[in-house]
Amino acid sequence: MAVIEYTDEFFMKEALKEAHKAMERDEVPIGAVIVCNNAIIARTYNLTETLNDVTAHAEMQAFTAATHHLGAKYLNDCTLYVSLEPCPMCAGASFWSQIGRIVYGADDEKRGFTGIVPNMLHPKTEVVAGVLAEECGGLLKEFFKEKR
Repeated sequence: MAVIEYTDEFFMKEALKEAHKAMERDEVPIGAVIVCNNAIIARTYNLTETLNDVTAHAEMQAFTAATHHLGAKYLNDCTLYVSLEPCPMCAGASFWSQIGRIVYGADDEKRGFTGIVPNMLHPKTEVVAGVLAEECGGLLKEFFKEKR
């Protein structure tokens, strides 16, 4: 019987599966999962087109699903895995949720929070950047190449 090793790469691959679902729906392919105690408690992807809602980013959907799952508004024992660096709106929601860790794939040089408001996360939130960055960024490039 194979033993599963729960690494940041393992969970980022799960976020990428969600990003592929978004792409299938003609949404910008960004996926997210929230993990607590090595269990995925939320799986989501970008739904801004589907819901006609500019706030329906993968992270926002994940926060809502995770807090409903836990029955609590704080996610300090959880990790958000997201395929693209969160924007300032999602980073602000991360602050309010007090998420313990954020692990993201590709950098977002134009709209990512680190280039706009780098100190907006909760002081206890750990950030890990660049996990499977090429794969995450490649999916976005493929999507926008098809759009042009």
